[in-house]
Amino acid sequence: MTREARAFWLRTPGVGEIRSGPLPTPGPDEVLVRTLFSAVSRGTETLVFGGHVPADQYAAMRAPFQEGDFPAPVKYGYLNVGVVEEGPERLRGRTVFCLYPHQSAYVVPAEAVVVVPDGVPAARAVLAGTVETAVNALWDAAPLVGDRVTVVGAGMVGCAVAALLARFPGVRVELVDVDPARAAVAAALGVDFASPDDATGGRDLVVHASASSAGLQRSVDLLAVEGTVVELSWYGDRPVTVALGGAFHSRRLTLRASQVGMVAPARRGSRSYADRLALALDLLADPVFDALVTGESRFAELPDVLARLHAGEESALCHRISYEEE
Repeated sequence: MTREARAFWLRTPGVGEIRSGPLPTPGPDEVLVRTLFSAVSRGTETLVFGGHVPADQYAAMRAPFQEGDFPAPVKYGYLNVGVVEEGPERLRGRTVFCLYPHQSAYVVPAEAVVVVPDGVPAARAVLAGTVETAVNALWDAAPLVGDRVTVVGAGMVGCAVAALLARFPGVRVELVDVDPARAAVAAALGVDFASPDDATGGRDLVVHASASSAGLQRSVDLLAVEGTVVELSWYGDRPVTVALGGAFHSRRLTLRASQVGMVAPARRGSRSYADRLALALDLLADPVFDALVTGESRFAELPDVLARLHAGEESALCHRISYEEE
């Protein structure tokens, strides 16, 4: 009997739906995974949902197991945790993370899944892709002991970066956001909080993750002489304006991009993509990351959830999707 799986598809920009389709029989080097949880990567996925991926970025923004093409119809996503039901003996019954879209079950090469460590709950492991981005950002940023560091933008990625920075010796971290409710998240992560107007200046390093021109400008303004802004935001097809006149050159400031699609140059010769993801999963043994999960819905509700997130009607950091009833 043919097995089926249910998957979320973007039918047209702004309209999603759940579709059923056949599930292939796994080959000798493949695994069949039954999904437990997936999560919405809010910044990227809402841009995809709204059809805002620039045409010249279609290839670069493809997810590893994406089906269809931008702008739509497309099956997109990359935060998925499930249980291996069929496959090599070493993986059967294990909880794994995979860069797979929102789907109730799937078949992928065995090498595409990473075993979730025993000390990491499956419900928290959906953050692996986000923490991996934060790891790569800090490999790019290379903060030093005692640095004065600010993270502008308290979304999923910004909060993950702040959580990791809080572990650096002598580093005092300030998390900046326009939403005062993010102060509670900052407290849970063990970092300071400020509004943009009240943010502390003279920073050695600022990590920007607000995906706004105002946030980027504020990040530049907060730097000390010869300070660096590491830009994590992806703006899609939206224009971005930042003032690089005035004191930008005389103060010898640096603005550089960081993107998880490549391993940071500082570790590219010694770490693979798999190494980086395995490190992210190990870091998720810390329950402090539970503060990043601020909403959960059933899989059947995902089309409405993404529509609300895109419209700004939901303010969740990580919105987790449960497949218990699938």
